[in-house]
Amino acid sequence: MKLKQLSIFLENSPGRLYEATHALGEAGINLRSLCISDSSDFGVLRILVSDVGAARRVIMEKQLPARVDDVVAVEIDDTPGSLARILYPFKERRVNVEYMYALAGASSRKAVMVFRFSDNDKAIEILRANKVRILDSEAFGMLENK
Repeated sequence: MKLKQLSIFLENSPGRLYEATHALGEAGINLRSLCISDSSDFGVLRILVSDVGAARRVIMEKQLPARVDDVVAVEIDDTPGSLARILYPFKERRVNVEYMYALAGASSRKAVMVFRFSDNDKAIEILRANKVRILDSEAFGMLENK
């Protein structure tokens, strides 16, 4: 139930984000979710895409440093306190959330949380034990990349 996420390291200068996203779009790769964080010199664009292998090739052709990471996506109620309820068992089991980002659906009353855990396999066990819906690549319209 882990998803493959592409993390692209971008120089923090005008046009670099455009260059990466434009190249992906021109290649017919759909962005399913994204998050960008920055420092003064660089940013990290974290994306779930329709085809990780093709996206990685496009980014390599642009000579942008990137890597593929495993992440876990879950669906939770889009209500106050839902995230805290999901996170509590991780505190008890000492599994760290390295980073996360969210997608909220205005009409579904659900939110999707994408996590990178210190131990993704242990996190999946905890989520399953707590009956949290884990999303697979099909839920995101992603090709399976093994």
